[in-house]
Amino acid sequence: MINKCPGQDDRNLKSEEIKCRQCGFVAEIFSDEVKVKCPKCGNLICKERLPSCIDWCKYARECIGEEKWKKSRGGE
Repeated sequence: MINKCPGQDDRNLKSEEIKCRQCGFVAEIFSDEVKVKCPKCGNLICKERLPSCIDWCKYARECIGEEKWKKSRGGE
């Protein structure tokens, strides 16, 4: 049996709005996406930084361990 990260369940996806730098259209992007095509002008809209499952997954703390999780959150 292969273990799968519990955070890879599609039901845990979150959406946010991202503004097209070319035309100003506000598009929807999901937490598992890095870029989307603007529905209005066709420009490629990219997130400022690459998403990490540590940012949104409720199992991240358990998955990577307490010490790494705290460091990812800016803790010492």
